[in-house]
Amino acid sequence: MSGLLDDMAQSSAARVRAAQQLESFDDLERRARGTPHGPPLRLSPEGFDVIAELKLRSPAAGQLGDESQDWPGRIAAYARGGAAAVSVLTEPSRFDGSLEHLRQAALILAPLQVPAMRKDFLVDPYQVLEARAAGASGVLVILRMLARERVCALLDAAADHGLFVLLEAFDEADLELARQLLAARRRVETLLVGINSRDLQTLKVVPERFAALAPRLPAASACVAESGVASPADAHAMRRLGYRLALIGTALMNCDDPAAMVAEILDAARTRHR
Repeated sequence: MSGLLDDMAQSSAARVRAAQQLESFDDLERRARGTPHGPPLRLSPEGFDVIAELKLRSPAAGQLGDESQDWPGRIAAYARGGAAAVSVLTEPSRFDGSLEHLRQAALILAPLQVPAMRKDFLVDPYQVLEARAAGASGVLVILRMLARERVCALLDAAADHGLFVLLEAFDEADLELARQLLAARRRVETLLVGINSRDLQTLKVVPERFAALAPRLPAASACVAESGVASPADAHAMRRLGYRLALIGTALMNCDDPAAMVAEILDAARTRHR
């Protein structure tokens, strides 16, 4: 595990312990089950989709967007532009995220029939229940960060609560684990597999990773290009490599018209492929 992921895993576990002091697992589960289900993830028959991301800060780029920006309005703009889902960073120490952001995003997106996904460094099923209680329809799980048994525990929690899961991979070993999990037919209804092109040591994007790992993408899953997709041309290239979705954060957070950018990216990946 990289230094960053190790730090994030320890911080995440500490957040779980603190939260459990305020609300037990059983109480949280009851609250989660009493929360209305968010919209399901629906992929377009046109063959490419965007998961747009709310990310207020990143370790690589610092603060994203204007401090005074209307981020709830940005989330609605993502939906208007055609995003299939909105990823919400909830990690507080390096990304300035919170579960409250996820709750607000889910409320904004529900009438628009677009699901919210919790993106964080999840280490415990408790955090899957937190996502469900906040109105999320999905969660991200980082394969590199967890033992297989822990990944399975998170997948089981997601299945129990009807959440989709994005399994994040960085290399061939991660993809092999993802392939095994898909073959085991975990009970999660929708299981996506993503390739993150960011180097965890330097935090720089390595776009060549998308092409290098494309032949290894599991055919049993819709695959997601994460990090480094910043333009319509990038999205078109990902479609040609066999990726079914792109998760886009920094570029969308820094643009003035996110709805237009999402629409342009979708148009480039869909129409140019015909």
